[in-house]
Amino acid sequence: MTTFIIILVLLVLVAVSTIAIYNRLVTHRNRFKNAFAQIDVQLKRRYDLIPNLVETTKGYMKHERETLEAVIQARNQAQQVEKQAAQQPGDPESMKKLISAEQGLSGALGRLFALSENYPDLKANQNMMQLTEELSSTENKIAFSRQSFNDAVMNYNTTREKFPNILFANMFGFNQAQLFEIETTEERQAPKVSF
Repeated sequence: MTTFIIILVLLVLVAVSTIAIYNRLVTHRNRFKNAFAQIDVQLKRRYDLIPNLVETTKGYMKHERETLEAVIQARNQAQQVEKQAAQQPGDPESMKKLISAEQGLSGALGRLFALSENYPDLKANQNMMQLTEELSSTENKIAFSRQSFNDAVMNYNTTREKFPNILFANMFGFNQAQLFEIETTEERQAPKVSF
């Protein structure tokens, strides 16, 4: 009878520990998903600002059609990839595609801003100045949201990798999450958005 009670107590302890580990992993996973939702909001704001920026510059930069089209194409591609990443935030493949698309968009925007330096009337345009300020503010919010997301992913991954959590994490499908990291040194520089 005593052996039965000891086995029962051990089973209850294992069950309670397993439930606690599972709930902790769920909490951390939901935190990084919420953090990605904040990036999602800022990226959508950025994507919404870009067509207005392009429309404003069209009248001034008539001979720069390729650059304007590249910005719109990069924006559309980034927006499409971002929607896929939002379905599975932290998924390594989705995050790599998103990072790549965002780098392409930042590069296209950088070329647009560099070319706009040749158009003093564009730089003085009130609408352009307002769009630039909004885009700059949004870029700062994106950077802050990325930091928050990466912190949440790091906490999730750390919790997942601790013993005995790692024993149950794989069994319950809690896979390693991917950080939202910028891979090239050029992309680590904030885009210049002054006009």
